Amino acid sequence: MSRIPRIENAGVGAWLVRLFERIDEGNLPWILALTESCEQAFGDTLVDLVPSYTTLLVQYDPSRLHPQQAWRELQVLLANLEPANPESGGQLRELPVWYHASVGPDLERLSREKSMDVDQLIALHTGREYRVYALGFAPGFAFMGSVDPRLESPRLSTPRQRVYPGSVALAGRQTSAYPAPSPGGWNLLGRTPLTLFERNREPMSFLQIGDRVQLVPVSKDEFIRLGGDVTPQEER
Repeated sequence: MSRIPRIENAGVGAWLVRLFERIDEGNLPWILALTESCEQAFGDTLVDLVPSYTTLLVQYDPSRLHPQQAWRELQVLLANLEPANPESGGQLRELPVWYHASVGPDLERLSREKSMDVDQLIALHTGREYRVYALGFAPGFAFMGSVDPRLESPRLSTPRQRVYPGSVALAGRQTSAYPAPSPGGWNLLGRTPLTLFERNREPMSFLQIGDRVQLVPVSKDEFIRLGGDVTPQEER
């Protein structure tokens, strides 16, 4: 790493380790390495780990581990930290997607803006393997990158009040799928039938930091067969 990480107080039973100041795909091996080290070092005193593009939030049980002990443990881990193999860890996940204007109302607009037909846009969006670099915004919302530069698009100027769960979208050079109904300003292209977040499942999030994700286009019939909801997405 090009700089010394900072450990910041994040409230009772939590430290925030700031490894980087800027978002970069090269951060992932370090974030993965620290995540794995914390899992081993904190053991059953660990409550949760929340990785992002630049930080790792470490939540522990303060009734079993004093804050200074946790801080010292993090100092030791950081002093000996080596980046993980970027190809190791995580799983290859397939995400079936029904690309259609009724569930992806920005699909046709983006194809016009990019001077390509819808099939070309879908081919570009599904033509590469993505990595999960962060989880956030909502439980199970995976920030994946990077999309083909030809698809790079800004967020909507006015977010939708309600986006349907499973909606597959892109913003900037990132892509994701909404795990639950929520407001959202990303460009909607289609919908996946998979349940992306379930509280009674372990792990609760279908996608995890470091996972490799392949988007697979499916027909409407296959989407329905897999349990997908074909309710049209409202424009606003």
